[in-house]
Amino acid sequence: MAILIALIPALAWGSIGLVSGKLGGNAYQQTFGMTIGALVFGIGTFLVIQPKIDLFIMVIGVISGLFWSIGQGQQFQSMQAMGVSKTVPLSTGMQLIVNTLAGALLFHEWKTTHDYIFGITALVILIAGATLTSMKDPKSSLAAKEDTQFARGFRALILSTIGYGGYTIIVNWSGISATTIVLPQAIGMFIGAAIFAGVGIGKAVFDKKTGLNIITGLLWGLGNLFMLISMSDIGLAISYSLSQCGIIISTIGSIYLLGERKTKKEMVYVTLGCLLVIVGGVTLGMMK
Repeated sequence: MAILIALIPALAWGSIGLVSGKLGGNAYQQTFGMTIGALVFGIGTFLVIQPKIDLFIMVIGVISGLFWSIGQGQQFQSMQAMGVSKTVPLSTGMQLIVNTLAGALLFHEWKTTHDYIFGITALVILIAGATLTSMKDPKSSLAAKEDTQFARGFRALILSTIGYGGYTIIVNWSGISATTIVLPQAIGMFIGAAIFAGVGIGKAVFDKKTGLNIITGLLWGLGNLFMLISMSDIGLAISYSLSQCGIIISTIGSIYLLGERKTKKEMVYVTLGCLLVIVGGVTLGMMK
């Protein structure tokens, strides 16, 4: 059951890039609209469960949410530079390195030789899969154009990885329960996204596209709640890695639903990469 719960974020988060791509808007509108949806989800969770929130919980939640706003905003920037099918696999690999190693080394979630063998093997497989899905065919007519956008997109991904890493690590360190942290975290997300959107595009953030992207925030809130629940049950290293299996949904979906073009060779890379991600996820699941 714990593994099934850990896979719910993969389904929810794997759909975010596709949904936001269909809804449209720039990176600022997508991020701000998404945080409004996450805030609505957080308020709903608070009203139903009514957890006790003190100053420590509020501070940790807001800081975590601010980190997230950096992570998500920069990921949207990268998606617009490189496309969903290239950004998500690379982002997944970078996040897996940070969060899995943090869980294993900072929080000592890997205790035995068995844990390290399975964990490192699964991590290598997952990263190999993520790398394969982002590989391109040098003969592709789009290759030259993509090269000009790669540097900008990769810089955004570095900042995104730092943001996402801080968002999960600080919550895991605090030991605050999933249902308690959801609302403070959503408040931090909203503040961070509002600042970035205000600086980036000003009044243009108040657009129909922003309102539509509230849907992505509700999707994120669902995935976040179950990821935090899973994190408390099976640890950061495993839960976060399993949550990133949504790469399969986002990568394949971006090709067939968003119309991102791939050559036959690139489709082979994508298929093999997705299979490796599945194998890596199953390997992590066998650890618990």
